[in-house]
Amino acid sequence: MSEKKKKIETPMVDELLDGPWPSFAKDLKEWSSKKPQVGQLLGQLNQSYEDKWNYWQGTVLNVDGYGGGVIARYSELAEEYPDIAQFHTIRVIPPAGWVYSTESLRNLCDIWEKHGAGIMQLHGMTGDILLLGSDNKTTFEAAEELFENGWDLGGSGGALRTLACCVGEARCEMACYDTMKTTTDLTNRYISQLHRPEFPYKYKFKLSGCANDCGCSMQRSDMPIIGTWKDDIRVDQKEVAAFVTEHGADFVRDNVINRCPTRCITLNKKKIEIDNKECVRCMHCINVMHKALRPGVEKGVTILLGGKRTLKIGDTMGVQLVPFMPLKTEEDYDKLYDLVERIWEFWGENAMDHERVGEFIARVGLGTFLDGVGIDPDARMVKAPRTTPYIKFEEITPGRMGGEAEDDPAVSNAEVEQMEKA
Repeated sequence: MSEKKKKIETPMVDELLDGPWPSFAKDLKEWSSKKPQVGQLLGQLNQSYEDKWNYWQGTVLNVDGYGGGVIARYSELAEEYPDIAQFHTIRVIPPAGWVYSTESLRNLCDIWEKHGAGIMQLHGMTGDILLLGSDNKTTFEAAEELFENGWDLGGSGGALRTLACCVGEARCEMACYDTMKTTTDLTNRYISQLHRPEFPYKYKFKLSGCANDCGCSMQRSDMPIIGTWKDDIRVDQKEVAAFVTEHGADFVRDNVINRCPTRCITLNKKKIEIDNKECVRCMHCINVMHKALRPGVEKGVTILLGGKRTLKIGDTMGVQLVPFMPLKTEEDYDKLYDLVERIWEFWGENAMDHERVGEFIARVGLGTFLDGVGIDPDARMVKAPRTTPYIKFEEITPGRMGGEAEDDPAVSNAEVEQMEKA
């Protein structure tokens, strides 16, 4: 029976239509009148909801000259839903800062409506443009037309992944460096590492122009690059006085001074004083009093390492690797490139398969890693308050002395307690 004659019932998907929030199910149902495979996609999704099972199988499908960029999906319910027997996803590199022209978006939509299911995702954890719903033939046709129109495929597998950044200096007064330029430069320089997987596993850059981290780089990337400054916060005392007059001294104490993580701010009548040597550049005070306070003049970036989602050791956030690096001149960028390539070389030669760089550091220790990439330890390499990740501490507990002492009856409980106190 043809798709037009056979109506696909989706009672569980239909429940997503209720409530005040927009639903992808509504959009897909409307789109299914033009693309029959979308109706079958909803049918399989409904079956997954009922059975609590993912009916997709993944494999590799490469466009000529590329080692990644296509996520191949094959349906286990191909007999029931033949139009989605092959339902692949093409990853496309977006412009830095996700700034599009209307013309480029229309071009992208036209290509995908012609060759695929017309479903697009902008922009998930990958940072890519995701084009869903092509088969073994139309994937190649779509890729060729994308290339002809100036688009390129994103990363997948054990490769450099597609870079993503906040809009930075293009529209934000808080930005401490040009995120869009840096994203474009890194993409162009390392495009081969993005197209042709050669790493132990994925490696992600995410770039944020300031410590507000609008790119959520600390959680989402192996190498966050976050804007910061090195000198003092700029203070406009006239604006401070105006802010205190408008909101009151108690508001400033409750919402600025008492929320400073290092308590480095004091309010004297209508004047603010900052002990900048104690400031950690979290930007909370600047966010609240954005007219009175501004980032310093000597701007640059802080480079972290090791953020990722769950894999071998669970979710991790980036650990500070380079506290401050200027990023303005060609020489500055050369230093960044040199650091990136030293990390890749040491990690690539010594990591296990499917081991992210943060997991590699957790296994070998940050001290070993720093030696391997030629960086001196720094007290600001903070993993959590009052801890450093390059020194490992093991607590001594009764009955767990380690080595021969663990089974040595000559070691009394009193001696253990004394060692613990020491």
